[in-house]
Amino acid sequence: MAGKVAKFIFNVRRRLFGDPPPRVVVLPLYGVIAAGGRFRQSLNLASYADRIEQAFTTPGVSAVALLINSPGGSPVQSAMITKRIRDLAAEKHVPVLAFAEDVAASGGYMLALAGDEIYADESSLIGSIGVISAGFGFEKAIAKIGVERRVYTAGESKAMLDSFSAEKEEDVTRLKDMQSEIHENFKKMVRDRRGKRLKGLRGKIFSGEVFTGPESVKLGLIDGIGDLRTVLRDRFGDNVKFQVLGEKKPRLGSLLGLGQQSESSLSNGGIADMPHGMLAAVEERLFWNRFGL
Repeated sequence: MAGKVAKFIFNVRRRLFGDPPPRVVVLPLYGVIAAGGRFRQSLNLASYADRIEQAFTTPGVSAVALLINSPGGSPVQSAMITKRIRDLAAEKHVPVLAFAEDVAASGGYMLALAGDEIYADESSLIGSIGVISAGFGFEKAIAKIGVERRVYTAGESKAMLDSFSAEKEEDVTRLKDMQSEIHENFKKMVRDRRGKRLKGLRGKIFSGEVFTGPESVKLGLIDGIGDLRTVLRDRFGDNVKFQVLGEKKPRLGSLLGLGQQSESSLSNGGIADMPHGMLAAVEERLFWNRFGL
């Protein structure tokens, strides 16, 4: 209903005062990509669906600009967000331009593929087209302190790669097979979206390596060096209007790494979740540290 009212008002103003200046809706996509509640600030379809819809249904929108700063994360959430953007772009016939800030790597680069064109800064880090899985092995540590691990499963692979058990070769092989399948899906998305613009050796492009802005241009991973304001003013003129879709300021609970729980929960046992929040903050930090950020 709100969208219909806004469209009606827009059409009335257009008839009275003529065509308005071009309008570009800016959609910031910042943070680690993960299912909701895992990190203090995470990207996932559930939390961004309304903003994505709003970007493409804004009356008079000339283009949608994606402002990306993400080291990656969940390949599933990355693909879902990218698909939703592409579906709406096709449905509403609105062009999409993606702009990388510090980093658009791994799942962050997958988000950039939602753009018809991709731009970055000279010092941006782009790519990391690969799949990674990391963990720890504690079986020697618990043996040293005299702890016996007891695991009961129905299904021989249910405890695959358990951190407190000795690593099995067949489990590692299975994991690598799954990673290879996910990697192939990622590579196909890159080939489908970038097409003939890819210029470098496929072995280099899909190696998981990250590249600077100029290197990414040479490889065809992005279309050029440029910032959002400059590129879009060149495209739509100096009178182009920018509408940035923001989010609400985080509350005390989220700043403490307590996910979506309310501030009052701190006095109702929620404080017990602080160790989990701290661990999540460390894990989130590690995503950025991979790229020196």
